[in-house]
Amino acid sequence: MAFVSVKQLLAAVEEQGLPLWEVILNEDVKDRGVVREDSFRQMNALWAAMKSASEGYSAAARSKSGLVGGDGEKMRRYALTGNGIAGAYLSGVIAEALRMGESNACMKRIVAAPTAGSCGVLPAVLIPFARANKTGDREITSALFVAAGFGQIIASRASISGAEGGCQAEIGSASAMAAAALVCLKNGTPEMSACACSMALMNLLGLVCDPVAGLVEIPCVKRNVIGAVNAISCADMALAGIGSAIPPDEVIDSMRSVGDMMPACLRETGTGGLAATPTGAAAAKKIHGIL
Repeated sequence: MAFVSVKQLLAAVEEQGLPLWEVILNEDVKDRGVVREDSFRQMNALWAAMKSASEGYSAAARSKSGLVGGDGEKMRRYALTGNGIAGAYLSGVIAEALRMGESNACMKRIVAAPTAGSCGVLPAVLIPFARANKTGDREITSALFVAAGFGQIIASRASISGAEGGCQAEIGSASAMAAAALVCLKNGTPEMSACACSMALMNLLGLVCDPVAGLVEIPCVKRNVIGAVNAISCADMALAGIGSAIPPDEVIDSMRSVGDMMPACLRETGTGGLAATPTGAAAAKKIHGIL
């Protein structure tokens, strides 16, 4: 995609007089040399795969390490009681994020959006949203173009890799993409989508990547939850007219700088942070001794 900055993307929207998602779709068409229908069909297929992954969740499945599995079902059942603090939609979001993260850990089919480790964030906000608002596939697919557009800019200016930029680059990017998509679904302006993206990244700036035993399980699965919840709060703030004090492109650049300053032990090596706690280290020793 030609856009390397949010500023450039917003200028193109104004210049072309098209919806944000359509400007991004047109860039994809141009970039990959495909026709418009093919681009839309491929994005819609990703949405279908997200829904399929959710439907394929198994409450009985456990990761090979035994560290994760079953929590998504616990949360789903709890949400159904109606006693949750968060309310129906947010409880559903938490359950969906856990289910998708666990499915990834159990080697099920998921959609890396933008990565496998952060695969739960986008479906966690979109699937319950579609269910609650009876939103059609076409609208969700359009919102996914918005998510992809911001994700591409983040990837080009900074990183979406935990090994390169820490968890801020994975969960942070996914959260920013989801926030922008939610604003689109609520008919917010392109500037509001940009603000939501920016605030979501700011809120997770500095988040380290410290997987226990080097596996994308603990704390990765539950960090998908915070990425999703953060996206919702930032989308709502943007829709309320709350702006981002730091422009989106500067936030993205800041994320890159923070990632560059992170020591290797906090960039997916499984040697720092939670992975280095006595419990984390003991789990790693046990897992790698028996696998």
